[in-house]
Amino acid sequence: MRKNILLIGGSHGIGFEIALKLYNDHNVFIASRTSENLGNLEVTHIPYDASKDEIETSTLPERIDGFVYCPGSINLKSFETLTPDIFEEDMQINFMFLIKIIHTLLPKLKNSEQASLVFFSTVAVKIGMPFHTSIAAAKGAIEGFARALAAEYAPQFRVNVIAPSLTDTPLSKKLLGNHKKKELMDNRHPMKRVGQAEDVANIARFLLSDDSSWITGQVIGVDGGMSTLNVN
Repeated sequence: MRKNILLIGGSHGIGFEIALKLYNDHNVFIASRTSENLGNLEVTHIPYDASKDEIETSTLPERIDGFVYCPGSINLKSFETLTPDIFEEDMQINFMFLIKIIHTLLPKLKNSEQASLVFFSTVAVKIGMPFHTSIAAAKGAIEGFARALAAEYAPQFRVNVIAPSLTDTPLSKKLLGNHKKKELMDNRHPMKRVGQAEDVANIARFLLSDDSSWITGQVIGVDGGMSTLNVN
């Protein structure tokens, strides 16, 4: 059965890679600020900015089987330089906008036989990392919310979270801006490389599929061994 899958953010990075893996077999809807990179994909694009727009539900099917929320931020600064306003901004884009759109989409998600929802966290929630206080707080909220939502709506919905380590996407460009920086980040991981968008997209595709029908309420680390292995 072709599923109706909605990606919030899907024209760049991990979201785009997920779209590439899904559009041949499913009806993919991408709600994002731009349609850049989507010209050759048979997907439906919905202009949408999570920070200011209400999603236009009339452009969506009555049944949504899969939902992925991709927007995020990386504010890697010392706690002293992170103002409360920055914490609030990170919480808004990573968590509060997610809550808002799920509320809007609940009727369509309930029309699915078993909707699968996929959110994103970070390895920094599981292991304490300096300069990650704001993003770890926002993503930690997602993990707690996902487990509670999974419990409340089981078995009607499945809700899972992917927690990557550093992944080579436009969002992390500043951290991987030259060969020396990338080599340093590669060597921090037991697998001796940072993640690629495809590494994360493969897990998202699995969680959206019926192959994961007995998996819910989980936080899945896709982190090159960062969160569990000490090989240095």
